[in-house]
Amino acid sequence: MNEFDLIARLTKSLPTDASVLAGPGDDCAVLDVGLGDRVLLFKTDAVVEGIHFQSDADPRQVGHKALARALSDIAAMGGTPSHALVTLALPRKFDAAFIESIYDGMSALARQHHVAIVGGETTTNPERILISIALIGFAPKGKVIHRSGAKPGDAIFVTGELGGSLAGRHLDFEPRLAEARWLAEHFALHSMIDLSDGLAGDLRHILHASRVGAELLSTSIPVSRAAKLKAKEGSSAKPPLLAALTDGEDFELLFTVASQAAVPLLDAWKKHFPKLRLTCIGKILREPGLRLREKTGVRELTAHGYAHFAQS
Repeated sequence: MNEFDLIARLTKSLPTDASVLAGPGDDCAVLDVGLGDRVLLFKTDAVVEGIHFQSDADPRQVGHKALARALSDIAAMGGTPSHALVTLALPRKFDAAFIESIYDGMSALARQHHVAIVGGETTTNPERILISIALIGFAPKGKVIHRSGAKPGDAIFVTGELGGSLAGRHLDFEPRLAEARWLAEHFALHSMIDLSDGLAGDLRHILHASRVGAELLSTSIPVSRAAKLKAKEGSSAKPPLLAALTDGEDFELLFTVASQAAVPLLDAWKKHFPKLRLTCIGKILREPGLRLREKTGVRELTAHGYAHFAQS
């Protein structure tokens, strides 16, 4: 049983109420709590030593990543973050200076995005550090972008470049908040998700929620320089395309939009975000499944992204 099987099992009969516009199965919960023209976005995310960062990592970068992961989920819904709580679980023998530097990294990113850190919880955790962020944000009512709206014929877009994140980018990435809000304001996006577990895995979340399929063009996948360099280092490294499809922790935006909007969107993007790449990588199909078009033809894509608890 991997994490997604477990989530489905645990969430099938959770209590809910009329305020819940979207619960489990999206990047954030969406709540209508009487804010007029806005809805509340609610998210929690955790990083664990040995899984999301190593003990010799720069503590400021650890703090940055802990908050940035949650901010990236707010971005994926087209929202603006507001307030955060931090749960910190530590071994009995911890380095206070290391923990202070973690908070320095979190605080710097919070100030950058006008997020108030308003408290939290501390507890003991044997052997390793765990940091959990609970984050709220807001989005205009009727403008929230879900995973479930992809339509046959949609163009599939991704920001930035993919793969090789363990070379360092997974610790210092910038959540695409401004870009996502601009997209939500100027274009009728049908679906969106942030790439935390790899393109091949996260696109499947959109396909499952939207009950559609997709075809990706292998030559259009924006493979990062880090993934290409890693492949040159030795035979044990993944091929660059496979790394771009499965490595995860890229935290770029993956979204779909009507095909007739694709060219205007690309043109407008280049004017507003000239330093950040945007690539059309495929199309949404009516038939279920995920396919990869290569020079030799079209094949089913069997590769998946990262999943906790999955058997190797």
